[in-house]
Amino acid sequence: MKKILYPAVGCIAMVIGIGNISYASTAASTPTPSVEGRFDITVTGKVTSDTGEPLIGASVSLKGTSSGAIVGVDGTYRLSVPDEGGVLVISYLGYVSQEVAVNGRTVIDVVLQTDAKALSEVVVIGYGTQERKDITGAVSTVSSEAFESRPNTQVASLIQGKAAGVQVNSSSGRPGQGLNIRIRGTNSINAGSDPLYVVDGVPTTDTRSLNPADIESISILKDASSAAIYGAQGANGVVLITTKRGKEGKPRFELSTYTGFSSVWKTQRVLNSEQYRDLMTELGYNTDWSRYTENTDWQKEVFQNGSSQNYQLSLSGKSDKTSYYLSGGWMKQEGAVRSSEMDRYSFKLNLDQEVNDWLKLGTSVNYSRYADVDVTQNQAVNQGGVILGVLSTPPVIGFYNSNGTFTSNPFQNWENPISSTDGAIRGYTNRRFLGNIYGEVEFLQGFKYRSNFGVDYSNAMSDYFLDPFRTSYGIAMKGIGRNQTWQTSYQIWDNTLSYDKEFGQHKVGVLVGSVIQKFLWEDASLETRNFASAAITTPSAGAELISATATKIDRANAAAIGRINYDYAGKYLLTANFRADGSSRFGPGKRWGYFPSLSAGWRVSEEAFLRNVEFLNDLKLRAGWGIVGNDQTEDYAYTGRVGSGANYPIGGVVMPGTYPASIENRNLKWEESEQTNLGIDISVLNNRLSFTADAYLKNTRDLLLNAPLPRTTGYNQAVQNIGKLQNKGLEFQVASRNLVGDFTWDTDFNISFNRNKVVNVVGQDQFFGGIPSRGEISLVREGLPLGIFYGYVFGGVDPETGMAYYINKEGESTFSPTADDRAIIGNANPDFQYGLTNDFGYKGVRLSIFLQGVQGNDIFNATRIETEGMLDPKNQTIAVLDRWRQPGDITNIPRAVANSTANSLASTRFVENGSYLRVKALTLSYDLPTSLLNRIHISNLRVYATGENLLTFTKYSGFDPEVNAFGGSNTALGVDFGTYPQTRNLILGLNVSF
Repeated sequence: MKKILYPAVGCIAMVIGIGNISYASTAASTPTPSVEGRFDITVTGKVTSDTGEPLIGASVSLKGTSSGAIVGVDGTYRLSVPDEGGVLVISYLGYVSQEVAVNGRTVIDVVLQTDAKALSEVVVIGYGTQERKDITGAVSTVSSEAFESRPNTQVASLIQGKAAGVQVNSSSGRPGQGLNIRIRGTNSINAGSDPLYVVDGVPTTDTRSLNPADIESISILKDASSAAIYGAQGANGVVLITTKRGKEGKPRFELSTYTGFSSVWKTQRVLNSEQYRDLMTELGYNTDWSRYTENTDWQKEVFQNGSSQNYQLSLSGKSDKTSYYLSGGWMKQEGAVRSSEMDRYSFKLNLDQEVNDWLKLGTSVNYSRYADVDVTQNQAVNQGGVILGVLSTPPVIGFYNSNGTFTSNPFQNWENPISSTDGAIRGYTNRRFLGNIYGEVEFLQGFKYRSNFGVDYSNAMSDYFLDPFRTSYGIAMKGIGRNQTWQTSYQIWDNTLSYDKEFGQHKVGVLVGSVIQKFLWEDASLETRNFASAAITTPSAGAELISATATKIDRANAAAIGRINYDYAGKYLLTANFRADGSSRFGPGKRWGYFPSLSAGWRVSEEAFLRNVEFLNDLKLRAGWGIVGNDQTEDYAYTGRVGSGANYPIGGVVMPGTYPASIENRNLKWEESEQTNLGIDISVLNNRLSFTADAYLKNTRDLLLNAPLPRTTGYNQAVQNIGKLQNKGLEFQVASRNLVGDFTWDTDFNISFNRNKVVNVVGQDQFFGGIPSRGEISLVREGLPLGIFYGYVFGGVDPETGMAYYINKEGESTFSPTADDRAIIGNANPDFQYGLTNDFGYKGVRLSIFLQGVQGNDIFNATRIETEGMLDPKNQTIAVLDRWRQPGDITNIPRAVANSTANSLASTRFVENGSYLRVKALTLSYDLPTSLLNRIHISNLRVYATGENLLTFTKYSGFDPEVNAFGGSNTALGVDFGTYPQTRNLILGLNVSF
């Protein structure tokens, strides 16, 4: 049985099912008549725990029938029974069931005792399930109870702040922005560091198109001992996503809907028209200012009140031997930045059929259509960047010129940001089919064979059209039409044979199997220019062909897997995994990698010397070791590839030519991560307080690194197995039921500390994260963590000249530092990250407060280089009002100097404290009482209001501290360069089931 520590969500949990009976209603369900009698006695009562708390969601069933009821939010139940009586079976997850004879009574109150051995929550692991009490690896779980209290737009947001050791960052706040997940740190430099996602047994890399409302639970395999069975793809951790399936009982209809509003929670103060004219005069930019008399607030014009709406309808149930879950959903978001939006349709079907007592068939099907309209971010205004455009565009101009074209900077042909949001058609659409079919055969005694075939197919398209008449660049190019398509096809076929046996106090589980995977990726791109009009926006209307390309890539993996689980008397636990994995990305002699793991657990609380310790419910020590692999590198990297385009003339005719594009490296092999984990799990005080701690050490060797080559080879670099990374850390998670009874208070807290270090890159410094006209800001160097900022040390402003001076490597002041004077100026890695959730409940009212934060990280605010540089005619923030103007001025803002970057080099001046504490979500909900719902034949009805990002406590001066201009980069971290900010959201919703 599953242990539930949160009574306020017990009702939801009970839909999962208990034993052979599952119920969808919090009220009395319609009984099924027995053969002999009639149902004309109504029994009511209250079900409580041994501590007096109402067991919301407990099951009350009539033994021998399918008739039953679910205990409501007030702890009461109501059930019809035959006039001659019967026996009630009262069950609740984690408590000892009771059977009570009716004997003509109409009121029966029941107190259930805690089951001291009920620490058996079923957790999804690789190629199977396991009871939590038997897990020996580092596995975090997030169940539907943890996220159904508030709406979510994508899967990764369900995890953020909920699992220790799992860092979830959003590189921007635009609609549909994917979240970057790092499990126990960044594991590579050039190879991928994203975890593997497995949805109902089908691996995938993109979860944006999945509907979070369809998800039942998420398991996160954090250490090598738990993830090694995924071998090739488990080096960065594994996220197992299990979707909802039908449960026993009558059909259950659920409707979930919400509407929301969003806005940018913080704006920047920029110069007004008068202040801008004053700065331009100081820089030597002069014009007829009588032509520029506007005072436009570009932030007000581009930032808007966004909106969202979501509708989800599902039908689920189980009749006889058929289980089904069917859902459809639609979500639309209009972003807080003009023209940005996202639209998603989804359809889900899960079907399981018990054909007979030895054969089971099933399928999981998900179809989605995802579309979004992006805005240009992380670019300067002269590159079309919208966010920097709202800060850099002068307030003295309006939207349009008299001829209908967009206005530009008075001194440069830099158009206002509306030209980027309204001057071009931009759209991305992805149609995706994700699903599997499976068959299970049980034979002999304890043997089970399972065959599963899964596919992930998507067809995406991006359209772009730049108006040939409205924008200056469009006029110069006479319009631009661009169409790109991507088609991906992934197939997996896995076959496993398992054997489970108990004899005496011994329990053994064995699993062997094979996995075959095939991936095909195709793309095509077409771009034309010279459009006669804006009436036809497809590339076919352009008279000048600029480019036409097409690419096709395929690869394959094959693996043999094995696992042994051993349990003696529930005290001594052992798990061993092995996977042999072959990848076509490596040379013929290096394709196979071998990934073993071993973990053990000791449930000390089952020992005789602790059995009589009443306050102790569970104490388990864990230890694990394993190796996992990573093949996320360039396709065909080991081959000597041939490039096209080396054309040459013969007799005045240009002939097509090719050239050797890369150097062959047949020794290219797996990147491997070896990890050791030590952990402890404690549950005390009748399971009201639980604590988990883990310590880990992870060494990644043979990095798949783009390393420099000697110039004599004729190549600059190639992918090689060079280098070593290390991650080590501590994780702590605490869950407590602080108050029980009518008023409940539950708390979940997690905190994690990770330290990353580049152990070896063969003495080669590498640089990443280029800032326009300032060079690269991020450094990779032996002995330092990834995400180090590298630049100049800002000393201050010389009072006599107003010029910025810097501290060179000798510790002396200089106005003209050299590249050798650069130093370590910041670290984007936090000291620790944490999440805190408090749930309060009183009868049907519930308040949930979710706090999330990071501490000790730096942000390089490159936006300020643009808005405080004072070297060109861009508008600036009001910080420059404190600039140096005359000899003797004491300030930290240098003088304005046209066309010179000397005063705004990438330096400590732009490094800021990125720590923050955020009220990530606050939800107030109300469940209507069952006594009222019974009258209208509704099982549950919940109304709620949620506020997201309501408060953010930070010293960071930019729009938002949760940003990164370089997305999911492993090396360029914590850089803000005109990034779409996070938004504050207000959501009103309704959940109904019947």
